[in-house]
Amino acid sequence: MSVMDKLKQMLKGHEDQAGKGVDRAGDFVDERTQSKYSGQVDTAQDRLKQQLDSDREQGGGQDNPPMA
Repeated sequence: MSVMDKLKQMLKGHEDQAGKGVDRAGDFVDERTQSKYSGQVDTAQDRLKQQLDSDREQGGGQDNPPMA
């Protein structure tokens, strides 16, 4: 099980709060680096949010094979 899968399991049902945490973490990094890496931080924030949203859209990220 990958680290991302473990995180998704822990955050299941709390995706909105996790998204806020991602925003706050990115803002903290921007502040500490004086926005030197803001482009990279924004990209990382977007990708993390996409991962959380894709898990929600897929019904919890469980592998559900199609029924024949």
